[in-house]
Amino acid sequence: MRKLEFASLQVRDLETSKEFYTTKLGFEEAGISNPGACVFKYNKGEASFAIRTPIGNLEGKELGIGASLWFAIDEEIEELQARLSAKNVTLLGPVQVTPFGKILVARDPDGYNITFLKSN
Repeated sequence: MRKLEFASLQVRDLETSKEFYTTKLGFEEAGISNPGACVFKYNKGEASFAIRTPIGNLEGKELGIGASLWFAIDEEIEELQARLSAKNVTLLGPVQVTPFGKILVARDPDGYNITFLKSN
């Protein structure tokens, strides 16, 4: 294997999640028409992923446990933190310093962790 080509997250409510990712996190829809999914692009299309309606029955199941998508950012992470806080995005703690750089973790409506990384 050479690289991860694409990722998709199963969500309970496609419209709620689409609103969260576009309005609160700032992702852009990629313009790919699919009634059961929404493909996003980030940072001028350098990162893309999708949210989709469930493949199977999700009744009584937890989503998001143990999963995190990481996105490299160019802006200062503290500016992103302030912007997300102002939009009432659930943040999982303050900015953290890791061996990879500074990270900020947001939680989406289904419990997926979306990690933003400002490299050293």
